[in-house]
Amino acid sequence: MTLALFTEQLLNGVQFGVMLFLMAAGLTLVFGVMGLINLAHGSLYMIGAFLCATVAVATGSFWLGLVASLAGAAAAGAVMEIAVIRRLYDRDHLDQVLATFALILIFSEGTRWIFGSFPLYLDIPKALQGAVELPGGAEYPLYRLSIIVVGLLIAFGLYLLISRTRLGMRIRAGESDREMIGALGVDIRTLYTVVFALGAALAGLAGALVGAIQSVQVGMGEPVLILAFVVIVIGGIGSVKGALIGAILVGVVDTMGRILLPQFFALFMETSQATSVGSALASMAIYILMAVILAVKPQGLFAAST
Repeated sequence: MTLALFTEQLLNGVQFGVMLFLMAAGLTLVFGVMGLINLAHGSLYMIGAFLCATVAVATGSFWLGLVASLAGAAAAGAVMEIAVIRRLYDRDHLDQVLATFALILIFSEGTRWIFGSFPLYLDIPKALQGAVELPGGAEYPLYRLSIIVVGLLIAFGLYLLISRTRLGMRIRAGESDREMIGALGVDIRTLYTVVFALGAALAGLAGALVGAIQSVQVGMGEPVLILAFVVIVIGGIGSVKGALIGAILVGVVDTMGRILLPQFFALFMETSQATSVGSALASMAIYILMAVILAVKPQGLFAAST
């Protein structure tokens, strides 16, 4: 493997990880603060992608589509929290799983009814088309590089929000002792709605950004949701820093494994067999990584909200 190809695939892994972080950050906040298992988080990712694609086609502006994805996903998350999720906080996790799984079906069929079954496609904005030259002479798409930069900036912004603002103080307190902050006069219902809407907006943003790389279609959020749960288990429930590090680990391990493992087995196997074995092991790599980390640190890399 050449240096250029290695660098390109490494950046692909980081870009994939940053996208997973945008999903996992909201999920880990909701799970850490509210103790809620939200299987419908992937549906918010799908909503953001569809809103961005629809508005971008109607207006000719990807940027307006991006704003629509943020606002629409946040609004959908707030409505979901007020109408359904609010009734699940005091229920056990099985009830939460069943209710949010029902929401997946409702959102999927509703999206299919409104937008149809055919996938939609987003064009990369002209300002972000083209490529940047990498060390070794390879070129890397500017749009993918922009996703990495945006994700890291959002991670830094979330860190400042959680650690330096009054809202962040309330979020951290709500994770530690929700009854106490309620007794101190904090409107816990409003806090929960804000946190849920924030997580929904991040998921919608992730869907919108990825929509310009792959097709926008019904059910696109569920595979990403599974990986997002792996991320928060690795990083530690409730930890934004853990979500970022866990997401990048998962993204890099998954991407590099799919490239390197078939090449490794090709050293002593036939090409077809090496590809089959390498691909199978690559699909298992992130779960093996999760098992190893949990064996060493059962609560994940960062147990506290940071």
